[in-house]
Amino acid sequence: MSNTATLIKRNDGFASNFSAAELPILPKLRTVILTCADARVDPAFTLGIELGEAVVIRNNGGRVTQEVLHEIAALVFLAAKLDGAELGPFELIIIQHTQCGAERFADPTLQAALKDKIGVDVSSIAITNHEESLKDDVEYLRNAPEIPGYVVVSGLIYDVKNGTIQKVVAPAALEL
Repeated sequence: MSNTATLIKRNDGFASNFSAAELPILPKLRTVILTCADARVDPAFTLGIELGEAVVIRNNGGRVTQEVLHEIAALVFLAAKLDGAELGPFELIIIQHTQCGAERFADPTLQAALKDKIGVDVSSIAITNHEESLKDDVEYLRNAPEIPGYVVVSGLIYDVKNGTIQKVVAPAALEL
């Protein structure tokens, strides 16, 4: 049996008891979580996120890229339109993790190989220090005119060895 068939079979069980048809478009917690695509870092498990509570965006390293910036801007804009004149609160939680593959992207030899072989530049998502990259990503958001200042952003590090979360950047509105 293929992995797809296995997952579809699991969905049959999920769908047989499905009771969430009336969930609103906006997440209950009015939160977007940006985290790494690593299979060990699933917010549904690590944070106990329930269906309909948060939007989850996943990419290599849980880094704020231009594409992620556009996704967040679109989500914030949509939330504002659905809310009418009432703005916020809206939270973005950035979660990176220990033993991340994006740490390997800091290797100049690997960077050059990726650039030469497949044309991908990973230098902007390379992680050498999680605390610094989280702070850099928050600053990138703070300087992005597409993201309203009322958005509250925090930065966390998840430890894949013991399951704990460390707060690196405390929740604060982008507009100080």
